[in-house]
Amino acid sequence: MGEQTQVQTQTQTQSQTQTHNQTQQPQQSHGQTQELSSSTVTSISTTTIAPTSTSPTELSNAPSRTSSPPSKIPLRPRKIRKLSPEDSDSKSSQIVAVPENPKPSAVTTATTTAAAKPAKSKIVQQRALAVAAPRIIARSLSFEGEVEIALRHLRNADPLLAPLIDIHQAPTFDNFHTPFLALTRSILYQQLAYKAGTSIYTRFISLCGGETGVVPETVLTLTPQQLRQIGVSGRKASYLHDLARKYQNGILSDSAIVNMDDKSLFTMLTMVNGIGSWSVHMFMIFSLHRPDVLPINDLGVRKGVQLLYNLEELPRPSQMDQLCEKWRPYRVE
Repeated sequence: MGEQTQVQTQTQTQSQTQTHNQTQQPQQSHGQTQELSSSTVTSISTTTIAPTSTSPTELSNAPSRTSSPPSKIPLRPRKIRKLSPEDSDSKSSQIVAVPENPKPSAVTTATTTAAAKPAKSKIVQQRALAVAAPRIIARSLSFEGEVEIALRHLRNADPLLAPLIDIHQAPTFDNFHTPFLALTRSILYQQLAYKAGTSIYTRFISLCGGETGVVPETVLTLTPQQLRQIGVSGRKASYLHDLARKYQNGILSDSAIVNMDDKSLFTMLTMVNGIGSWSVHMFMIFSLHRPDVLPINDLGVRKGVQLLYNLEELPRPSQMDQLCEKWRPYRVE
């Protein structure tokens, strides 16, 4: 009786256990189905959804990926020199080496030399101006028939000049002195009465051994004390020496002066200490006999133009150019 009771109890226990196991199998199958479905959805989401829209939870549950989609943010490429066995043996390289001490160019050398020797560079520049390309030079009034041509032009250009031309004789010109002698004479006569200037000039000629002895080499041998003894001031002595030195250095020469056009001549001569615009104009008129020179700063010429045109006031230099423009190319008359 007791054995039957134990057998029945075991049989009931086994039956309950089988029933419980059968009940759990569908639940486990359903759980596996959920896990598979969740894994599939996660895989699809990882493939179709951009990385920027994926949540941290999905990224942690997502399976590992071998590659990631390209980023849309532009990256600045780094300059990396890639070396390979072939590149290591080649002589050429993508990196150009700059020498530490490059060879100076001709312009750099010239600039450095000019800065080191400013005095010599200035002389070279002045020589370059002297040998510049020549321009058209007007015929000198000392040429035969040139004065008659000039007077005829002035009659036609300005009727007010006709009465003056009729009552005055045609101009004549002195013998042509060398440019160096004429410039020396111009310096000695500066700011002096004619008689006083002539006296000093005569003694100067005697000191040089005559007019033929007035050359740059001779003038440079004369000391300021010697020149002072004949009445030449210390300042004028320095002017004479500066003129002689520019001749000696080749900046000026008699032949270059004769062949220069008016503008270049004015530029070169005003480089000499003590020679200004008035002295250059007088030299061009009375020594070189240039036909188109108008000394607009000369007081006598300005008064003459005032009388000719019956002006109330003395014309200014700028007005002189306008009033006398019609006289070109014989404004010197």
